[in-house]
Amino acid sequence: MRATSLTVGSAALAAALLLTACGGGGDGEGEDEGQDTSACVLDEVGVEVGPANAAPLAGDTGNIPVTVTNQGAACTLDGFPTVGLQADATSATVTEDEAARPQRLTLAEGTAATFTITYVRGEAGVGGSLDATRVKIGLPGASETRGFAWSYGPVALGAGGVPDASVGAFQQAGD
Repeated sequence: MRATSLTVGSAALAAALLLTACGGGGDGEGEDEGQDTSACVLDEVGVEVGPANAAPLAGDTGNIPVTVTNQGAACTLDGFPTVGLQADATSATVTEDEAARPQRLTLAEGTAATFTITYVRGEAGVGGSLDATRVKIGLPGASETRGFAWSYGPVALGAGGVPDASVGAFQQAGD
């Protein structure tokens, strides 16, 4: 019995060491690979909104890709971006896509990550729509945002006046 216990313990130790050597047992995709990097900040990245697959008619769904390109030292994106829509004096936060899973991405200088804003087009000038003219984008963990023109039409509003829209998780560009 003692030999069995020692063998099981040895196997468990070997498995733990193997997982540690392989980066903790994760799939490695998008992981930090042990680099000590700070969070990406808007002052050190380029942000491009579009080109879009805009929703042409009320009730149609559109997808707006957003690309973030690191222009400085290596930095990390860890979580969802923040997105808000503005129409005159009204602003609304776009919720995170419930099906998306954020991953920790490290961006070397010159590399990019993307995320997608998905929305349902509303009707201009009606109570159930937000006639958005600007989109504000922020990086995970940061309070700063950067504004961009929103030229994709009004956004339908759901329950509680929340935009019928969602923001996806960052993906390494090219994935």
